[in-house]
Amino acid sequence: MTKPKTIVILGAGPVGLAAAAHALERGLEPVVLEAGPQAAHAVRQWGHVRMFSPWQYNIDKAAERLLEATGWNAPVPGDYPDGDELVERYLEPLATRTPLKDRIRTGSLVTAVGRSGFDKMKSNGRAFEPFTIRYLNGKGSEQLKADAVIDSTGTWFWPSPAGADGLPAVGEKELHERIAYGMPDVLGRERARYAGRAVAVLGAGHSAVGVLIDLARLKEEVPGTQIMWLLRGDKPEKAFGGGANDKLAARGALGQAFAKLVATGVICVESSFRVSHLSREGDKIRIGAGGTCCGRHVLADELVVATGFRPDFDFLREVRLSLDPAVECPPALAPLIDPNIHSCGTVRPHGARELGQPEPGFYLAGMKSYGRAPTFLMMTGYEQVRSIVAEIAGDHEAAAKVELVLSETGVCSGPGPSLAAKEKDCCGGPAPAKAEGCCVADVEARAAGRSGCGCA
Repeated sequence: MTKPKTIVILGAGPVGLAAAAHALERGLEPVVLEAGPQAAHAVRQWGHVRMFSPWQYNIDKAAERLLEATGWNAPVPGDYPDGDELVERYLEPLATRTPLKDRIRTGSLVTAVGRSGFDKMKSNGRAFEPFTIRYLNGKGSEQLKADAVIDSTGTWFWPSPAGADGLPAVGEKELHERIAYGMPDVLGRERARYAGRAVAVLGAGHSAVGVLIDLARLKEEVPGTQIMWLLRGDKPEKAFGGGANDKLAARGALGQAFAKLVATGVICVESSFRVSHLSREGDKIRIGAGGTCCGRHVLADELVVATGFRPDFDFLREVRLSLDPAVECPPALAPLIDPNIHSCGTVRPHGARELGQPEPGFYLAGMKSYGRAPTFLMMTGYEQVRSIVAEIAGDHEAAAKVELVLSETGVCSGPGPSLAAKEKDCCGGPAPAKAEGCCVADVEARAAGRSGCGCA
């Protein structure tokens, strides 16, 4: 009998764990290498953020079967989890209570991937040799061999910089202690950093919008908080989304709430602001656009850079990769995920065929497979690894079969505006019975003689 194939999976996030679950079902030998101290390390960084899709689209089928065997209580399919709930109710049990617990090596930072005995230039016989994966852990440098590799390391820890040209702004590295990237928890663990301060947020995507809305809530509690929105484009309304027509209703609700904050002046808007340099001016950050000697600038205490993320390929220098020059994703996938023309409901399902690389047995999956495109959905990643694992196992028919349907009224539907954030955090929760208002904050504002908080 032949020995089962070993698959090394890089990253123990939702997609990496799903890949391992599918590998176990097919009798393969998965090894999951996770750089963080726990599985789902990246998800834990955005635990305060509520997802746009409900539970039924965030749980992989093979992973679900593993969990059911443990007596797991599944979440309500139509509820919308935040990152913390995704970890607590799904990813943590999957990583610690199922057979996957013996397959995951945490604290294992992958430093290089290559072919055993072959450098990148050598071709003859290359495909018949195993992969070599080197990683660092508490003992030092380790390595293992594998028949196939799935890179699902994501992009969270590689945010794009502030500079409008894709490079770090002049002075950005020197001011790193005053800059946060992605979506800081301004209402929770990082509240003290932002409350009562002048905060500038750079970006025009959902991460930037989410941070700005949270800052507006913080401003209600700490009026001295000042909010500036810096966007490179000249049309702020593009960030408002489709509103009630958005196929992801939670996303549409977010855009509607944001539009009101901009219209009422709660958020100061600086459009066509292409950051070029950062410097200190007294105890403030001077954020400049247009050059150091001329152009515009604003002053802030803190800067949040929410300009997207990008994949890290440094440790894959000895792997033969083919990537789209703009999106930095597999070339066959690029035309399907162009963020200028695609949204969650228009990217067709794809798998091993689109994600394969010139290096046989090596695949990109999950958020990393999308390169710099922001349109990734978790359920898309689950379909990716189902197909990839089937291909590695030799089931080419299953690998080619499309098992995911992105329904225009299915995944692209969501809760009403009240679920754009946790109910307990949304303006204090629902209004008391028989009270005139849509939430606690609205009722309190009316009682104080104001017109209300405007969150209806």
